[in-house]
Formats: sequence, structure tokens, C-alpha cells
Amino acid sequence: MADLFKGYKGRALAALKSFKVRVWSEVHMETTRGEFRGILLPRSESDDDEHIVLKLASGYNVGVAIDTIQDIKEHGYREAHYKIPEKEFPLSEGKANIKLLGTGGTIASRLDYRTGAVIPAFSPGELYGAVPELAEICNLSTEKLFAVFSENMGPEQYKTLAIAIGDEIKKGIDGIVIGHGTDTMHHTASALAFMVQNSPVPIVMVGSQRSSDRPSSDAALNLMHATKAAAESDIAEVVVCMFGPTSDEYGLLHRGTRVRKMHSSYRSTFRTLGDIPLATVDRDKITPLKHDYNHRRKDRDVNIYPYFDERVALVYYYPNMHPDIIDALVDNGYKGIVIAGTGLGHINKPVYPAIERATKKGVAIYMTVQTLWGYVHMFVYDTGRDLMQKGIIPAENMLPEVAFTKLSWVLGQTGDLEKVKDMMLTPICGEITEREPYNGYLVFQGGLPEVEEFIKKHHK
Repeated sequence: MADLFKGYKGRALAALKSFKVRVWSEVHMETTRGEFRGILLPRSESDDDEHIVLKLASGYNVGVAIDTIQDIKEHGYREAHYKIPEKEFPLSEGKANIKLLGTGGTIASRLDYRTGAVIPAFSPGELYGAVPELAEICNLSTEKLFAVFSENMGPEQYKTLAIAIGDEIKKGIDGIVIGHGTDTMHHTASALAFMVQNSPVPIVMVGSQRSSDRPSSDAALNLMHATKAAAESDIAEVVVCMFGPTSDEYGLLHRGTRVRKMHSSYRSTFRTLGDIPLATVDRDKITPLKHDYNHRRKDRDVNIYPYFDERVALVYYYPNMHPDIIDALVDNGYKGIVIAGTGLGHINKPVYPAIERATKKGVAIYMTVQTLWGYVHMFVYDTGRDLMQKGIIPAENMLPEVAFTKLSWVLGQTGDLEKVKDMMLTPICGEITEREPYNGYLVFQGGLPEVEEFIKKHHK
């Protein structure tokens, strides 16, 4: 009997019983706020007992307050199946051979109605069942390396991915796609950019902001764009492929060391900072926006450096920060600290003694800017010069997260602070640029007449 009313309790359960309707039934509901037709869905175990949930024909879910319901009639029964069966990918002669490495995340997920959460459950093979258009683009083979949300990605996963990428390249793969959750995709992208160098093929990271069960999901189109980039692009680097505008028109290929997630829910959340994206990609073509990238090659040479010291911290400076923050890291054995400082790279004077103690103990400390755009300039004010005298090293225009992953990667190879400095300040994969282009910093302020006029004519 409980299966007929999955997740419902209290007043909501009493309402279902009184109207004699079941979970997964197709219903017509009359309420004081209008009529609704849809499939009656289960509730999460932690949800309240004041609402009944329907999946409408549009694909969206709506919660209806119990007190507004006047009548519910059942017209059928159709239990939804959210697991897409795996299908063997059809191979076509002449198409590029692409390997999809699955890690989990929203692009490989389904809705768990027991908890109401989106969980990593689709295997990479199921992605073809969900997006058959992929067969028009390439020959796709898949391997599920992990099934985790991106917040659970870390050094061991980075190393495993880097080694797997190297193995696939040596076997002759034409391109690699990595399915990844969006929240920390830019961290993984930068880590892989340092760990996988001189790649002869594209390495394309892709995710989705909205899960596959939602009508507005960007999963399918992002996958199509990513596989096209892996199969046909000349850009043999680690890149992130996600929506350009919020519409479905094209995706952007962002360099793995200059990209950041900038919005919690927009489909166009990823932006290149301090530079411009490498290319646009749609279902028909790839259009380069710049040409200073590593080009695709036919050889199988690649350098894999799977190193990462976990004893590195990223500290975001805030006013009145106390020295015990730095002292605690040093006392706990941390070997490196990246600070996201204010302005041109500053922190307050009470922290100076802790900085000095840390650097005297051999801790590598690098300064970035929390403005995200722009360079660290510590020669301008006394604050910056004092901090450099105490051992802090400016990290040019590296993004804070990128400096964190690079310092972790460098310290995984050497503890010699002079070698660390040389490696940190030597550009490897675009993490440091000679200058910021004039259009590398664009932040429009809504409400201004000229901006509003621009928005009317262009995409967000």
C-alpha cells in the first residue's frame, strides 16, 4: 500500500486517499487557482505534507497546496522510468574516434524521487541513449572513471584522469571528452592543463547546469558541442565547452587555465577572464576567436605529470583577518599558500608576522587578486613591497584557483623554493599572459541606457 503513495505523509497522504489517486497516475486536478493535468509524482522523504506534486506536459514540476485542491480524478497510470538504457554506439568509417571519460555530475545524472535530489547515476554509455545525435558526429567509446559530484573531485581523481588521458592518446584516440560537474570544473580543467602537456588532440571538459530530466537542460547540446570540438577542432589543449549565450545557439571553448564558473544557475555560466575564449562551436562548425593555441598533431607524443601536493591552501583575504589563520595552516604542515588579496595584492598588517613566520619555515606563499581580472602589482604601495620583503611572491595574473592548482602541482614535484618560484612564474598553458587584451575585461552594468540598448540588440 505504501508504494501507492511514495513519500507522501500527513495531510497530503490523507488527500490522496480521499480522492483515491495513486503516485504515477495521470490526473486532472481542479483547484481554486485553476485546473492542472499531469502525472502525480512521489515526494522526497524530507518534504512537507502540505503539497502534491505534478509533472506537467511541459516537463516541469508544480507543487499544489492541499488547501487549494477541490477535486482530483485519475485517468490513467504511467510510472515514469528515469533510467535511460545503455546502447552500443554505432561505428562509422571515416569519423573521428572519441573517448568519453565519465566522472559524474549533472551531465550524467537522473532525478532521485526518494530524496528529491539529482544524483550521479547515468553511466557514460547511457548518454548515447539520451543523445543519439552523437553518432552523427563521431565514433564514441565510453569509460566511467568515477560517479561523483564535482565537489568530491580532488587530487586522486585529477591524477587518475591525467593518466587515463595519456593512455588514450597513446592508443591513438582522436579526441577526448570529459563529463564533469560544473561547480569545480574550472579547478579540474586547470589541474589537467598542468598535468597533461603537449597533447596532440583536444581534451574537452563538458557539463550541464540543468539536469537531463528538465526541459531546459543544456546537457544534450553541450555534449554535441563537446564531441564536435573533440572530433574536429584544431585546438589541442584542455578546454571547457559550455553554453555561450543563454540561448541554444552556440557553445564556447574556454582555455582551461583562464575559465571560471561565474553564475550559480545560468546556462552561460562559464566565462574566460582576462582574455577571450578560444572558439565558438555549434552543430555545424567551429569558429576560432584567436589563434595562439596548441594545434592538433598526428603524433602520439604527450607528457603526463600526475603530481599534486595536498598541503596547499587557498586563502581569501577579508578585512580584519587574524594571523592565526596563517599560523594554523603552517602548524598543520601546509607547504604552500595562495592568497587572494585586495586591490593590487594586499592584506592587513596584523597578518604580517604570521607571513614572516611561515616563509621562514619554508612555506611558499603566492599572491593573487580577488578582483579576478587584472595583475598583481606589489611594487606600487608600501603594503605590497613590505609583503614581498616578508617572502610573498606575486603570481602575475593567474586566477586564484589556477594559482592554487599550479602551486599544488609544482610542490608535488619539488620542495626547492627557487625551483618552485621558477616553475610558478614560467607560463605553461596560458595561466599567465603577457598582457590583458582590451576586450579581456567586460562587465556590463544593467540599468544604464547604453547597456539596456545593447542588451535589446544582443544576447546575454
